[in-house]
Amino acid sequence: MEERVTDIIESKYNQFVERVAATKLVWGLKSKTGWANSESAEDDEVGVIPFWSDRAYAKICARDDWKSYSPTEVPLATFLEDWCMGMAENDTLVGVNWDANMLGKETDALEVVLDILNRLKVINSAIKFANYSSIDEFITEISEEE
Repeated sequence: MEERVTDIIESKYNQFVERVAATKLVWGLKSKTGWANSESAEDDEVGVIPFWSDRAYAKICARDDWKSYSPTEVPLATFLEDWCMGMAENDTLVGVNWDANMLGKETDALEVVLDILNRLKVINSAIKFANYSSIDEFITEISEEE
């Protein structure tokens, strides 16, 4: 049973990477007070900010404590450069494609960036960054930080 859950979580993570690379959009939940966030299931001292590959997936989680939140799009370059790099500095994890039960992968922000950048390279996608001249430069910078 445990293995199946792990497979589902990994599958949802891979879907996230492929979809956001294709659409160049990431979805979060935002309210008047800010963005939805949580504590890690592994360690309640560690923060997690969830993101989704599709508006519909984010909308499913806008309930209970997050019922006042709305799905809000984040351009992929902004997500990678601003969100993920800032989250890495603050040791905040990325929650990926959580379901209505808040089940999903919690992972290191730099890992998410590298996986998405590598996917962008595979599909030969053009993307403009504010702080990097190319996908390769961005990958090199992260690889040096790890």
